[in-house]
Amino acid sequence: MKQVRPKKNLGQHFLIDLGIAKRIADTVDAYPDIPVLEVGPGMGVMTQYLVDKPRDLKVVEIDRESVAYLNEHFPRLQQNIIGADFLRMSLDDVFDGRQFVLTGNYPYDISSQIFFKMIDNKDLIPCCTGMIQREVALRIASEPGNKAYGILSVLIQAWYDVEYLFTVDETVFNPPPKVKSAVIRMTRNKVTNLGCDEKLFKRLVKTVFNQRRKMLRVSLRQMFTTPPSNGFYQQEVMTKRPEQLSVSQFVELTNIVQAEMQKSES
Repeated sequence: MKQVRPKKNLGQHFLIDLGIAKRIADTVDAYPDIPVLEVGPGMGVMTQYLVDKPRDLKVVEIDRESVAYLNEHFPRLQQNIIGADFLRMSLDDVFDGRQFVLTGNYPYDISSQIFFKMIDNKDLIPCCTGMIQREVALRIASEPGNKAYGILSVLIQAWYDVEYLFTVDETVFNPPPKVKSAVIRMTRNKVTNLGCDEKLFKRLVKTVFNQRRKMLRVSLRQMFTTPPSNGFYQQEVMTKRPEQLSVSQFVELTNIVQAEMQKSES
């Protein structure tokens, strides 16, 4: 069977450097005793190294042409090649409810959605590794006070420790993307309960970073249907901008906002 043609509508950039493919595949060894799910294997440049590891492996691929290629070239995997959209599939059934490592050379345009799904399934995914656009990797790994620090930084770091592993040049892909890539690893931290309403936490983080240049006393106004009490916006934290707050400070702020919302409802 001939090679798969990269499809622009699927954001496909096939990795062609075998050395880098092996380095990415080996990032899953941080958790050696649980299965691996690879997202978007394409023609299996990473899969060829994952399949030799002594553990269960499944791959999920939305592109039918790639699925046919994988079935032909990886006969050992034929029962474990899932032709589906990762973003739409239930992860509970992939390994019968067992935890797994998530990995892949992720399509740039949906990498954030993949990681939001990871967070929603954090009890199933103790480790996630893979390659994404460098700019997004820097955002995810960024600390408070940096311009790259934002929604992804806070929501992921609330549940995962992030390691920026290495940068990948454009030249090792077909077709070459217009930007550099990076490989990261996210490992579940010890947090089991944020200590606040998780839905409100997520909503608050997204709300204030959508106006990241404004002080919290301005951006938080969108959170309320009725104006808060007089002293609410006089609190010291309200003079800060969202990029100045750590994850724990966002948790505290969520509880402050929730308490104020409950006041106005009573």
